[in-house]
Amino acid sequence: LPICGVLGSFAVLRRQSLLGDALSHAALPGVCVAFLFFGREIGALLIGAGISSLLGVWFIRILTQTTRLKQDAAMGIILTSWFALGIALLTYIQSLQTASQAGLDKFIFGQAAAIRLSDVVLVAVVGGICLLVVIAFWKELKLMTFDLEFAQGNAYPVRVLDAILSLLVVVAIVLGLQ
Repeated sequence: LPICGVLGSFAVLRRQSLLGDALSHAALPGVCVAFLFFGREIGALLIGAGISSLLGVWFIRILTQTTRLKQDAAMGIILTSWFALGIALLTYIQSLQTASQAGLDKFIFGQAAAIRLSDVVLVAVVGGICLLVVIAFWKELKLMTFDLEFAQGNAYPVRVLDAILSLLVVVAIVLGLQ
């Protein structure tokens, strides 16, 4: 996805390179829970992955703000613990009678040959919207990335901008799942 390069640049510059891995692994429990409630409905699986990844971002923030942990350690904790929860849920799903029909491995690991035109259009439209959001907030995101203290001192809404950037990363990860 083209938007991944743009968002990845911000992540690397903000020393959050592990964020993409942490959130993609944090999406697994959401996919499993969505499957348990809604079956193989693609929209529900994507929404479950998005909610789970957003919760992962939220827990990373809680860990860094309430403990002495650095951000990379918090991301590693979320990556491993949420992935372990996802694996436990996958094990449970495989024990169900409908396990052979789950097909979650194809959803999680992707199947490039099964991409339809509607999937490509969805990725292009949502990725384009994400790119427009980045362009709209380019100056603020750049300032926040390179000089956070200056942005805070000049009353920029740093928390809102950080939330927007995190949401864009989650959207890019969820789009790239399948």
